[in-house]
Amino acid sequence: MNKHAIAGRCGLLGLGLLIGMATAPAMAQDVTGTWLRDTGASRVRFAKCGEAVCGTIAWLKDPNGPAKIGQRIFYDMKPAGAGKWSGSAFNPEDGKTYSGTMTLAGDALTTSGCVLGGLICRSVKWARAN
Repeated sequence: MNKHAIAGRCGLLGLGLLIGMATAPAMAQDVTGTWLRDTGASRVRFAKCGEAVCGTIAWLKDPNGPAKIGQRIFYDMKPAGAGKWSGSAFNPEDGKTYSGTMTLAGDALTTSGCVLGGLICRSVKWARAN
């Protein structure tokens, strides 16, 4: 094989890799780890659960409330764009599960739970604790 044929093949391979990278879905940033709620009342540990991410209460300032250590409060959070996930959020205070989203920007995480198709939402801010 001559050097022009090799160069042509390498060029096609490089072009194929560039096209593949441009058409691949954007990967969400890594949200796994432990996060501290902005009020300082709790810490949640996010980890992979199958093809999604789930969040479990890892620490509570007041362990006598309705929330319990080890309780899963974020379920099936799946990538929904760069730095975004959507799934379900459980609120131990009222015992209800809501449509949930998470948005990550650096070491700041915002979680939201919504009802009525997103008409009423409540957001919580978190800071990376580890």
